[in-house]
Amino acid sequence: MADNSFDIVSKIDRQEADNALNQASKELSQRFDFKNTETEIKWLNELSVEIESSTEERAKAALDVFKEKLIKRSISLKSFKADDPRASGKTYKITGNFNSGISQENAKKLSKIIRDEGPKTIKTQIMGETLRVTSKSRDDLQTVMRLVEKTELDFATQFTNFR
Repeated sequence: MADNSFDIVSKIDRQEADNALNQASKELSQRFDFKNTETEIKWLNELSVEIESSTEERAKAALDVFKEKLIKRSISLKSFKADDPRASGKTYKITGNFNSGISQENAKKLSKIIRDEGPKTIKTQIMGETLRVTSKSRDDLQTVMRLVEKTELDFATQFTNFR
């Protein structure tokens, strides 16, 4: 019988993040407390967002609005890290980055947790920024999924590539 497997990854759905950014931008343009503060939010690159405002408080409030939209779009805040507001001329800017991929160190930690607490028939293999979990039993794989979901990790995880 062939082995069953799945991959554990840490990535964001870029389309959902873009939708959250657009919703936040629309709310910032319509809310009364952001009127005349020149507050805006935009993409810097594929995984970076920049919030710009005339006051530090409004920049922080805009960040809260964006985080709220991410949560509503089912994007874990573990995958988003924002810097502190910094003065840039007459404006304040906050840069936020989305984390993508599981680092080697985190993959080793997760692999150790699975080996120690999961079923004994499970094998793990680090493949770049993903962690492949294999077993002959699908039930064991589901047990590992539940274990990973309930484990408190400092990065977001998703399950892909079921076979």
